[in-house]
Amino acid sequence: MSAPLLPPRQDFAYPIRVDSSSQQTAQATYLAHVQQMVRQLLLTSPGERVDLPQFGCGLMQLVFAPMSDALSATVQLRVLQAVNQWLAGIVTAVQVAVVTSNDDAALQPGTLQVSLTYTVVETQSSAMTTVVLP
Repeated sequence: MSAPLLPPRQDFAYPIRVDSSSQQTAQATYLAHVQQMVRQLLLTSPGERVDLPQFGCGLMQLVFAPMSDALSATVQLRVLQAVNQWLAGIVTAVQVAVVTSNDDAALQPGTLQVSLTYTVVETQSSAMTTVVLP
């Protein structure tokens, strides 16, 4: 006998909201939920959350730093440390790529693009989340 197929895993969507059709908390697929968690981690600064004041990467604090190799290295280090601290067991960081507006003319001047490539532990699938910081 084969085991019955389980429905795909669902989790709460972020940001938390009410689904207009069901009038219940909106749901997302597990992979979408993980991507939302990664994005939330990247865009949150420590001190923003009352219940978890250390949560986040603090990338927004670096927005006014001069565009340099040191900035790219700092961003990579902060992202890797935050992922290993807050999302350990959920994702495994594979690569952090940082592109500045000095490196890519397609980016607006003074912007920073951060791309995190990771493996979702539960499904062993690869994914990438990219944020652009002003």
